[in-house]
Formats: sequence, structure tokens, C-alpha cells
Amino acid sequence: MAISNLTLAGLTKTQLLEMHYQMTLLRLFEEKSAEEYTRGKIGGFLHLYVGQEAVGVGAITLLRPEDKVLSSYREHGHAIVKGVSTRAIMAELFGKSTGCSKGKGGSMHMWSNEHGLYGGNAIVAAQLPIAVGLAFAQKYQNEDAITVCFFGDGAVDEGAFHESLNLASVWKLPVVFICENNQYSMGMSVQKAWAVDNLLVRAAAYNMPGEQVDGMDILAVYEATKAAVERARGGEGPTLLEIKTYRFRGHSMADPAYYRTREEEHLWRSTRDPIGIFEQKLLDSGQVTQAEIDANNARAEQVVEDAVEFAETSPDPALEELYTDILVDNSTALTYRYERKS
Repeated sequence: MAISNLTLAGLTKTQLLEMHYQMTLLRLFEEKSAEEYTRGKIGGFLHLYVGQEAVGVGAITLLRPEDKVLSSYREHGHAIVKGVSTRAIMAELFGKSTGCSKGKGGSMHMWSNEHGLYGGNAIVAAQLPIAVGLAFAQKYQNEDAITVCFFGDGAVDEGAFHESLNLASVWKLPVVFICENNQYSMGMSVQKAWAVDNLLVRAAAYNMPGEQVDGMDILAVYEATKAAVERARGGEGPTLLEIKTYRFRGHSMADPAYYRTREEEHLWRSTRDPIGIFEQKLLDSGQVTQAEIDANNARAEQVVEDAVEFAETSPDPALEELYTDILVDNSTALTYRYERKS
């Protein structure tokens, strides 16, 4: 989709600077999370969003507070842009009671009813049918809201992907499906896993528009998502966006990424960094100065440091929290606990 470098997708200077700030915040937050993981402050699996910032910011920026977002386990960035505080997210990573899931969900299970973030779903493709259910509820109750579902390229091979797209199309639901194709399903190259070279044919199979988007260009993401969001909000049904991006780190912190070369990684980092690309566009437009970019960097760094300090000083969950938010009757669980102790 063609974008004018003069108009920068019709966004104001304030909007452009905020998008740059959000991208920078996501990058610094994830890099700090990696640092805290190596210090042993964060346990379990940690899947970072470094390199994919243009997708989350470019898409979620368009949404209203009442709109819903679902994601996979690489969701810290989505949570931040949807409005969940960096303090609550970092505290969740630290397993503290002040976390957005009370410290019991960790990296892969971010959640916020207040901000319409319905996971953080650790099962591959699990979020797709849930998104369809939410979008069905929005349409059934005549809500002026939509659902956006983010998933990785690995989810495309699951049956839930096909079932969800089919139902969304049959019922003309207000949902936007966004495949963040970072080109590797864990260690499997998409080129080896897919019989087709893009998802446009799969969108066509379910009678919905599909578009392949440059996921390292936030303005391209913004404009493609804008059209899909307007279509969903206007009652025209779902859209499938394949946004091609690249994760600069391994699948998780435990992944040495031996399945790709260091030369490939260096090429993407040095020539296709979404933040660097956006900063150059901002400077070339004459609307933004280097001083303003530097101010965003400093602001984001301060927010991330504050989040870590908050997480460090927050209390651990109380023992009683083991018996809350679980799918059994709480009184029965407590009775069982005390009977065993006696």
C-alpha cells in the first residue's frame, strides 16, 4: 500500500511522536526483561517482541478502549500499547501480587479486563476461536466495538485457524485477524512449512479480504490495519492481514537460534530495524527533530526503570492466592486443604 512520505499516513506530529515513543518503550522494556531474566528475577519461559514493535503499535494505536485484543504468548508489547501499565506487566513477569494477573500468569498469560486484553494464550492458535466468540458477542449485543486477534505464523497450521476464519466469514463478524509472520515457527522456517508463499490464498478460501504488509514499516501496518478496522466496524466482516516481520532474538530466552545464521540476523538488525526506519522517516519529513526523538528515548528508559523498581519492591502473592481464580468451588478447596493438614 502506497504511503506518502510527506503526509506520513495523515497523522499529526503528536500522533507520530507517540507512536515512536510506544515503539521505543516496547524495545527497552523487552531488553530490560531479558536482562532481568538472566539475573534470575523472571522465571519460566520468556518470549520477547524485539523487532516486531511496528506491528503491535501500528495496529493497536487505531483501536478504541472498548475494542478487544487477543494474542499469543509473545504479548508484552500488545499489553503495553493496549494500556496495561508497564509496572503491572513487569510485576507479572516477576511473579508479584501487583502483576496484571496477580503474579500467577507470568510472561505468557497477561490479562486485563479493564483494558480489553484477553490474553496472553500459551496454546498455539487458542486465541483464534476465543476471538471469534468475542466478536460474535459484540455483534449479537449490537456493540460498537471490534476484536483484533494477533497470532504467529505457526498458528496457521492449526485446525483452529481454519475453523475460526470460516465461522468469522460465515457470520460476518467484526474481527481482524493479524498474523505476525516473523518467518520462523519456533525453529521451523515458514518457507519449509507452508505449501504457499503467503496467506492471501487462505483468506480467499474463506471469502474475506487478505493483504500482505511490511511489518517493519509502522506506517504500512497502520494504513493496512486502518482499512481492516473500518471494515469490521462498518459491519462488513473480517479481514486477514499477513504482516511480515522478524524477531531479532530467538523464539524464547532459552533458544540459541542455531537454525538461522548470524549473518541473517545482522542483516535484519542493521537494515530493517523498524524503529530506525521510522525515525529516519520522521526526520526526513521535517516534522520531528533528533532532540524530540532523544527525549522519547529518555522518557521510555525512565518508565522501564520505574517498572523494574516497582516489581522488585512489590510483595509476593499470599499463600491463599493458590485457591482463588481457579475452576473449582473455593470453599471446597479450602475444606480439602484443612482436612489434609489435620
